[in-house]
Amino acid sequence: MDKSRASYLTQLEEQKQVNSTLVDALKTAEQGLDIYCSKWQEDKSSLLQAVEGLQKTLQQREQEWEKKENLLKSARKEKQQKRRAEKEASAESAQSMVFDQPLVFDMSYESSMSRREIENTVSQLMEVEGWNRRAPEPFHLHFCNLQPNGTYMQELLKRYGAETWNRLLITSTDRQHVDVFPREQLVYLTADSPNVLRTFDHSKVYIIGALVDRSIQSGLSLANAKRLKLATARLPLDEYLQWDIGAKNLTLDQMIRIMIKLRETGKWEEALKFVPQRKHDGFLQQQKQKEATSNQIRGVTKYGLKEDGDSSMLKEKKKQKKKNLNALSANPKSIWN
Repeated sequence: MDKSRASYLTQLEEQKQVNSTLVDALKTAEQGLDIYCSKWQEDKSSLLQAVEGLQKTLQQREQEWEKKENLLKSARKEKQQKRRAEKEASAESAQSMVFDQPLVFDMSYESSMSRREIENTVSQLMEVEGWNRRAPEPFHLHFCNLQPNGTYMQELLKRYGAETWNRLLITSTDRQHVDVFPREQLVYLTADSPNVLRTFDHSKVYIIGALVDRSIQSGLSLANAKRLKLATARLPLDEYLQWDIGAKNLTLDQMIRIMIKLRETGKWEEALKFVPQRKHDGFLQQQKQKEATSNQIRGVTKYGLKEDGDSSMLKEKKKQKKKNLNALSANPKSIWN
């Protein structure tokens, strides 16, 4: 009986130890599970934050892409509108270059120039075409007296190429300008003319001789115009500019820019700004203003008297004023008498 009870107690003690071990194991497992769950919650929170961050980033990216897409659409639209406007402007310009006021370049001078001078002339004519093409109101350019097998034509084809030359909106002919336009409409612009071109006449057809500065012989274009009984005129350089010593001949590209601006504004002050400054000392009106300002600074009146007290008249006025002041201070009541 005692043995059985002792055996039972031993077994019970062993069972308690096993149960205690199992409880400890369960507690350890529970702690580990709590730690795992806590970590999982943290990881879940981090993942949710990361997802929210990604969603915000995606939204921002989508907004940025929408902005960029809208900007691209707007830029494409502006570009299309600009192209359309340029095409319309180009069409208007082309129409002006074909149907608007003519401007003639007389190509009859190649026998008066050397090959090098003709090359220089053609270079200037190419600039003429470029400036006219880009002008808001271009002229209809005419190259008259242009011989098909002449040196001018050879050099033009060499520079442009036949295909480009044929596409240029320039009317070229071997005929005289007097055979193309009514004689009464023609005005030959030459530096040797005694007549001054005061205003731009939109009904006239102006002629410019296709020569370079170095090749111009005195009176050559004027003699040519007189021979054809044409009206002539010169630019009002002396009337507007303080001209230095030297010939008043301008290059062809300077002439076209002057004529374009004059036609556009009707003002010589604007048009003659294209005359190189090395050739003159400025506009006469500006010189007069400078002189007037300088005179005012020096104290010169219209009577030629200085205001610094050096003239006898001013001295007398100062003496009389001082005398009157002394009299008043000596007898103040005299002012009321």
